Amino acid sequence: MGVMNSQFIRQSIWHLLNLIAIILSAGILHGQTISTGDDYLKYPWAGGMNSCQFAMIDMDLDGNKDPLVFDRHGNRLLPFVYLPDQGDYRFRPDLFRYFPEMHDWMVLKDYNYDGREDIFTYENGGIRVFRNISEEHLRFELVTNQLQSYYFSGYVNLFLTSVDYPAIEDVDLDGDLDILTFFGLGSYVQYHKNLSMEKYGHADSLDYRLEEQCWGGFKESESSNILELNVICPYKEPAPFAMTPGDRHTGSTLLITHLNGDQLPDLILGDVGYPGLISLINGGTSDTARMISQDTLFPGLPDPVRLFSFPAAFLQDANHDGQDELIISPFDPQLAVAENTRSVWLYNNIGTNGSPVFSLQTKSFLQEEMLDFGSSSRPVLADVDGDGLLDLLVGNEGYYDSSYYALGLLHTVYHSSIAYYRNTGSANSPLFSFITNDLGDLSKYGLKGLSPTQADLNGDAIPDLLPGQEDGSLIYLERIPSSALLPEYQIPVFQYQQIDVGLSSAPQLFDLDRDGLSDLVIGERGGNLNYYRNSGTAENPVFTFVTDSLGKVNVTDYSLSWDGFSVPCFFRLLSGETRLLAGSEQGKVFHFKDIDSHLQEAFTEVQDLKELLDTTLYKPLTGWRSAPAIANLDADSKMELIAGNYSGGLFFYSASASPPVLPYIHEIPSSTLTVSLFPNPCRSVFQITFPQLLSGSIRCYSIAGNMIYSKDFRDLQHITVSTSDWPSGLIICQVIIPDKIIRVEKLMHLE
Repeated sequence: MGVMNSQFIRQSIWHLLNLIAIILSAGILHGQTISTGDDYLKYPWAGGMNSCQFAMIDMDLDGNKDPLVFDRHGNRLLPFVYLPDQGDYRFRPDLFRYFPEMHDWMVLKDYNYDGREDIFTYENGGIRVFRNISEEHLRFELVTNQLQSYYFSGYVNLFLTSVDYPAIEDVDLDGDLDILTFFGLGSYVQYHKNLSMEKYGHADSLDYRLEEQCWGGFKESESSNILELNVICPYKEPAPFAMTPGDRHTGSTLLITHLNGDQLPDLILGDVGYPGLISLINGGTSDTARMISQDTLFPGLPDPVRLFSFPAAFLQDANHDGQDELIISPFDPQLAVAENTRSVWLYNNIGTNGSPVFSLQTKSFLQEEMLDFGSSSRPVLADVDGDGLLDLLVGNEGYYDSSYYALGLLHTVYHSSIAYYRNTGSANSPLFSFITNDLGDLSKYGLKGLSPTQADLNGDAIPDLLPGQEDGSLIYLERIPSSALLPEYQIPVFQYQQIDVGLSSAPQLFDLDRDGLSDLVIGERGGNLNYYRNSGTAENPVFTFVTDSLGKVNVTDYSLSWDGFSVPCFFRLLSGETRLLAGSEQGKVFHFKDIDSHLQEAFTEVQDLKELLDTTLYKPLTGWRSAPAIANLDADSKMELIAGNYSGGLFFYSASASPPVLPYIHEIPSSTLTVSLFPNPCRSVFQITFPQLLSGSIRCYSIAGNMIYSKDFRDLQHITVSTSDWPSGLIICQVIIPDKIIRVEKLMHLE
């Protein structure tokens, strides 16, 4: 009984401290918020951006070109539609379903000049093509799985690697689309001429011939991105695949454009392992391209491109002003090399399309309006502040820090941390407000792969933090009872209980056997689930290993990867039944049932998520390394699912509208919005008064932390509350105005 009483007292004190902390003064709360609407992230749940390509296509068929983004880190499509009346974009995940599957790269060009962009994408050492046949909605039909070109004596596959981004343009200005690409094993650019106009008098055929093997008269170095101009082409017929000594090509990006107003095709080139772009000026003729000068600081001082690694350039009229802006993003297929939070550079064109002058505007175009946590985001929904609402914690594989060369190889440094977004909405209307991107101050330790979970691990009724990390171990952070808005923790304890699952531990604290104690389930790189039963007590948990094959779950698809990167999320339905969602390297979120009383047996896989949430409008969970978090956030009959992915962002799946997200919090004077309680003290009734008509909710708690009153209100300035059945003593009343401001007042209730 003594233990129970002390625990109850600690819990009560913690609840009280948190309620008071949620704001007795603006000086304490750096989280009071008055929002104009422009403060919210525009595309919070778009999934993040890492290594992206860009194109313009009319996706909603309203006559305006819309930006389509393709992220090769997960082969994800991000459709945005242009809103001409607002001059802005809207993220449209429902448009995913109209596009064919693509991987590695995409180019959207209208090859038959019918006003609709067609799709060129990588396929098995070549190019796959889809024709745009949209009428009532977007629609594409396959033209060919392997685009061919005539190499000297016959048609063969137009060879192209997955690490070469081609230029598909009308190079010779004859009215059909030609193709430039580096030969996969050499240092020279090949020119494949389209013969559609010559043979048929129209542009809608894809009839190619290898016209030149050293287009532009330049060569890329075998060991760097240094270019040599005015070279003599070493290749002679009929040996198109022969190599000269020293030839080595490992990947480049090409963009044909006009840089000096002479209408000859100039070239912008990026190279694997390097952060810059090189522009090449064409001083030849309309029949023969010859690059006569180069600029290694493109697009010029003071802001040349310096973006690790392997930048690709794209031109599109992003703001619909008639001038093509320059967009830069990494093309590097490697998952642990490129910049991942400021990886989309936008340069405005303050010149003309024929003679552009580019001015850097942002290094995170579109990305700055998303939740983006670098690489491999791992969300958790948990009540961090003890107010009864589920907050959002997000770990990650890491944020880009820096790059360096050692022994001629590029190396990149990342660091991991845990972000905390507090739910400042209501039980029916969540709103996530940024508090910190470094919960527990873990970034200073140089860790990678932090995957959070929380539960009370020392019996004080305050949730502690137990992240996993890349090396397979766990880190224990004991929570300190505090009135601060930002949770405080003791110095972290590494190698917690000497638990080690190998690599990439992804823990979840969950009472799996229903004995009142939090057990431990840990996902890992191998794709299986490790189960540690809590054989200790609430004050002193002891996690005892049971099995490394819980439920016989393994989420690895060996046809894609030897790794599984399982991320468990056990949860309970309203009926009390236990279910499991598990993230994976392949991006699928697995769904399992038949868990209760079957912990020693194989769980039953459910083939989809339709029973839990509405996923009928779009392809669910696109991307690699999915990490699920599921809960009922809006008090309806359906669950909401938040899923992380390798691009570092989050997806939100629900039949309801997605919740808004505040990326930062304004501090305002305490006098800006005064909430008064009268009379105070009170006996049977009191009135809450606001300085203006407001909408929101009221919650009142006893000194023990128990909620004794909750009420939503709309467009009111005065609210009368009956307290006839309330306990006597100090009452904490929390007034929440969703999306705007949070206040707390103390009320003394008398018998």
